[in-house]
Amino acid sequence: MGLNEANATLAKQETLNSSLLKKTSTKGKEISLFSATALGIGGMMGAGLFSLLGTASAHAGTHVPLAFLLGAIAASFSVYSYAKLGATFPSSGGAATFTVMSFGDGLISGGLNSFQYIAYLIAAALYACGFSEYANTISGGNLSAFEVKIIGAVIVVLCAGINLLGTDIVGKAETIAIGFVTIALLLFSAGGIHIANVSNFEASGWSMNGIAIATGILYINYQGFGVVTNSSNAMREPQKELPLAMFSALILVTIAYVLVSTAVVLLMSPVQMLQFNGHVLADAAQMVAGKLGFSIIAASALLACAAALNATIFAASNIAADMARKSSISKILGGAVLKTQIRALSVSSFIVIALVLAFPLDVVGKMASLAFLLVYAAITYGHIKVRKQTGAKLWPLWTAIVVNLSLFTTLFINVVESAPGSAIALALALFGSFGLEALSRSYLKHKLD
Repeated sequence: MGLNEANATLAKQETLNSSLLKKTSTKGKEISLFSATALGIGGMMGAGLFSLLGTASAHAGTHVPLAFLLGAIAASFSVYSYAKLGATFPSSGGAATFTVMSFGDGLISGGLNSFQYIAYLIAAALYACGFSEYANTISGGNLSAFEVKIIGAVIVVLCAGINLLGTDIVGKAETIAIGFVTIALLLFSAGGIHIANVSNFEASGWSMNGIAIATGILYINYQGFGVVTNSSNAMREPQKELPLAMFSALILVTIAYVLVSTAVVLLMSPVQMLQFNGHVLADAAQMVAGKLGFSIIAASALLACAAALNATIFAASNIAADMARKSSISKILGGAVLKTQIRALSVSSFIVIALVLAFPLDVVGKMASLAFLLVYAAITYGHIKVRKQTGAKLWPLWTAIVVNLSLFTTLFINVVESAPGSAIALALALFGSFGLEALSRSYLKHKLD
């Protein structure tokens, strides 16, 4: 696509976005500020928190709450970028739309959208692994590693089947589940901090590199803020309401994360947290309220992981099908693999199952954070190209890029040292996304010539 065609596409999209926003306002189908904030909380709250505390404590020790706080600060710059983009280009396509608006309809946007799709699938694999770990914990921890992975694969299939049946009931169920999870976590935090013997607390040793690695690992817990941008075209005043909703959700979730992790480090030593890796919160809750506390938090974990898995698979398959319809990814991938939503859902589920079977919980968690750190940095760089349209300040955008790439580099080095196979898999996914896009466009150009 030439420059003039790209500019024409951008102009058409801007006109379409403006038209959609006006239609939404006149029909009275606006989403309220409260609903948008709740959407952001639901997107961020829960699943990663239940699964990755132990993994993060291996690097940050008792300073896990600090890692959560730093992760929120790091995410805030990307939230700023997404809020400005979503307010300027309101669309249900969210970040997939931002890439086309920033880079034009070409190799970069197509490759980036393909990799973004894979990032969602890696996140879904994390939630499936988290579900299976807690299922094993509830059953007494007697399942073999293979049986745990089979449970992870089965829950993926079940969520895919639920998505095929419909989403209205599922959406309401997920709202109830997230409400239950949030209340359970806040009660655990209050109880844990109350009974903890603060006078006997001893802070562990720390290093800047260790805390940076833990911050990168926990970054996936804030990944869900992007879902709020998908509702921007249903807001009365997205320029005002979208940033407020996104930052409100980020602040509230951060408070919850810091409180929960503070209760955990007051109750358990880093050695215990690592020992109970994958189900730290349930064991900490048992210290607070015995078997009842264990059961409530374990049930909350299952609900959070299942809800996040279901929503992520649905979002990924919808994004894939949408990209295929709009030809914002390669013709080969869009036409042959992701042509319909059912086919996209099937392919998405198959890839998630492969990831669940191939990688352990801590590794897939790191891969998910790495993928989104890279995606956020790339989309924010593209934002700079359209900054005059969004009215965004330059320094938060560059800060987001530098922070995301710094965390990515630190965490990637750790992954190369600890799990080189996953680092290779992530690199192949990245280069494969752009390679397939380049080959497809070259093939089509040659065919047209």
